[in-house]
Amino acid sequence: MSSPKRDYYEVLGVDRGIEPQALKSAYRKVALQFHPDRNPGNHEAEEKFKEASEAYEVLSDPEKRARYDRFGHAAGGFEGFGQGFSGVNLNDIFGDIFGDIFGGGRGRTRGGRTRGADLRYNLEIAFEEAAFGCEVQVKIPRPKRCEACEGTGSRTKQTRTCPACGGAGEVRFTQGFFAVSRPCGQCGGAGQVIGDPCPSCRGQGKVDSESQLSVKIPGGVDTGTRVRLTGEGEPGEAGGPPGDLYVVVHVREHPLFNREDSEVFCEVPISFAQAALGAQIDVPTLDGKMKLKVPAGTQTGKVFRLKQKGIPHLHGSGRGDQHVRVVVETPSELSGKQRELLEQFAAISGEETNPVSKSFFEKVRELFG
Repeated sequence: MSSPKRDYYEVLGVDRGIEPQALKSAYRKVALQFHPDRNPGNHEAEEKFKEASEAYEVLSDPEKRARYDRFGHAAGGFEGFGQGFSGVNLNDIFGDIFGDIFGGGRGRTRGGRTRGADLRYNLEIAFEEAAFGCEVQVKIPRPKRCEACEGTGSRTKQTRTCPACGGAGEVRFTQGFFAVSRPCGQCGGAGQVIGDPCPSCRGQGKVDSESQLSVKIPGGVDTGTRVRLTGEGEPGEAGGPPGDLYVVVHVREHPLFNREDSEVFCEVPISFAQAALGAQIDVPTLDGKMKLKVPAGTQTGKVFRLKQKGIPHLHGSGRGDQHVRVVVETPSELSGKQRELLEQFAAISGEETNPVSKSFFEKVRELFG
């Protein structure tokens, strides 16, 4: 005695009010799990696959679904997966998830039209060019259409229908429950074969070449930024569209500046006198030198912010800021007069009057009592 049929909604693991697109997604998930090609020799998986396919055949048809919702399996006429799928396009359902199983060609359409390959070009630019943008000329080695045969690959510029696939560019065979298509092995999916190959391109329809392009680099790019040039990749086959060219930016290091996103950082040395007395100093920026006021008593490591002096934002308006870190330089050689004056300064100041030293010794006394 056969077991009772399960509810179709239960088979697909969905609620009764599910929308058509969600129903399709649920079926794909179940079908992928129990597909015979994924479970060779597994009779239980094969039965579950048939059960899920039967459920989807009914629930994807508005009239059948309405009848099933009202009468359930008692309505009859739902059995028989494999006898026709009532207009359901199996290629639409399985094409995106079983392409790897069936060996579908990427980017290839009926008749062998294939999109050309994308190309990559590594471009090195200066720090300032990355900041403000530039336009550069690049030479790209890439194939182009053979003019001798007008891209046909044939000396006579004529091709003939492939005898293996009849010009379809694909061959069909039965795999499991499905009729599966694959690119024709004789013509490579083009649907046409060449009897007399062109000597200039050896039947390829394209020859090696070098193209010079003008590339506009926007301001604000950084190492790793990709600039896409649509249609500047390799030409397609059999009239297919060309690929794209991706220019990958590499920014040279700068002797003074570092950056983090749109923020710029640099260090500027100042003398002991400038730090103690205060001064107005010149600091480098991407826009040239500018004045920076250093207040009296500035300590080494102090960071000053110069607003809107950083890198322009790549996707938006405005610029980042520049951060200037001052470093107080200690003189390595002193004249006699300089040493005498510093000794007088030290004597007048005294260790205990030095705020940093005083704080340090107070902490030591508190710790060791």
